[in-house]
Amino acid sequence: MISQLNIMNTRVLTGITTTGTPHLGNYAGAIRPSIQASTRPDVDAFYFMADYHALIKCEDPARIARSRLEIAATWLAAGLDPERVTFYRQSDIPEIPELCWMLCCVTAKGLMNRAHAYKAAVDQNIARNVEEDDGITMGLFSYPVLMAADILMFNANKVPVGRDQIQHLEMARDIAQRFNHLYGKGEALFVLPEVQVDDDVATLPGLDGRKMSKSYDNTIPLFEGGSEAMRAAVMRIVTDSRGPGEPKDAEGSHLYTLYRAFASAEQSAAFKQALEEGMAWGEAKKQLCDRIDAEIGPMRERYAEYMARPDRIEDILQAGAEKARRLAVPFMERLREAVGLRRQVAPAPRADQQEVKARSKPARFVSFRDADGRFRFRLIAGDGTELLLSEPFADPKAAGGAIKSLQQPNALQILGQEAAGRVVVSLDGQRVAEFEAERLPQVRAALASMAE
Repeated sequence: MISQLNIMNTRVLTGITTTGTPHLGNYAGAIRPSIQASTRPDVDAFYFMADYHALIKCEDPARIARSRLEIAATWLAAGLDPERVTFYRQSDIPEIPELCWMLCCVTAKGLMNRAHAYKAAVDQNIARNVEEDDGITMGLFSYPVLMAADILMFNANKVPVGRDQIQHLEMARDIAQRFNHLYGKGEALFVLPEVQVDDDVATLPGLDGRKMSKSYDNTIPLFEGGSEAMRAAVMRIVTDSRGPGEPKDAEGSHLYTLYRAFASAEQSAAFKQALEEGMAWGEAKKQLCDRIDAEIGPMRERYAEYMARPDRIEDILQAGAEKARRLAVPFMERLREAVGLRRQVAPAPRADQQEVKARSKPARFVSFRDADGRFRFRLIAGDGTELLLSEPFADPKAAGGAIKSLQQPNALQILGQEAAGRVVVSLDGQRVAEFEAERLPQVRAALASMAE
């Protein structure tokens, strides 16, 4: 998870990697607090699905595609308001990988050598007695640079993260500082992000007491499988051997930790007291399921509705990407200018060159369809000037016939009639077009060039 803040108000940017189905721990630890934060008037929330990051961890296209849909449906079902926040897929913002490349070009390899994920992969290879970089991709190696691009794209000031992400934020700061030094010319192109560790975010224990994680295979499903799947998982939570009537150690119980994540202070106190007075583990698990269902149950129906309408999810994500790019596109223009990738502006042609160029282009008719469904055509001079606009035709063939008549030699002498400073062109008694009489020489010359 990544989160960011800006100067004017709190900008929260959170990314979830699209490699699996969200579980109860994801909801309590990231989704719920992020959605709650987005409702504050001083928060500008950017939430995205980190599907480029997913390619580092997963080589199953079907799994990534399914995960993108499930994660989006989960956030929306949990109450995320796409009108209030900017909700998008990372891969829909082409400026992010472009920025990532710019950052790669100023990032020292030695800095990446110290990244925890890379060092852990090397240590595993050494333990297996294989080559140190066996199976390690450039995606894994440069993962922190892509994360820096996610953050710096929107110039974060403070980045609340878990303790395991502190190094990534320190690296983003180092990279931003290096870029500013090389290209800033006394101006800070990137704000240096500051780390903010939030120890109050709920970290739920899994079925075995360890942190709930897909990698430990100890998760409780959030929406998938419905209430039955959630209850079946809860019933597998490991407890001690104390039977009904025996006082339980509530503070040391995983059940109590889970219950508190979904209950008020009063409800949690009552649950703790019941455990200490001998409530059976089976009854405690049932009460935990009821408490989770009270919060999660109403969301399941919304989740099913979104999963059945992927087109609706796509519309929401595209709207979010458009909002994000309103910031990303002009910022990338500024960065391109800074590194020397500015657009080259050719010198304006001389007047005599413009005249030659205009004379070299032939006059032409341009046909089009009006907003009301009727058909018209324009006569365009070689320099792009509109010489006449036709009347509307119900039948495109009639419009085409009028064009052919005007292309005949001496068409204006036959079809045109000048009166009151205007020239009216008629065909078979029907008005075809009308234009100012002062344009007559230009219209005549244009038609003559086509007749030739």
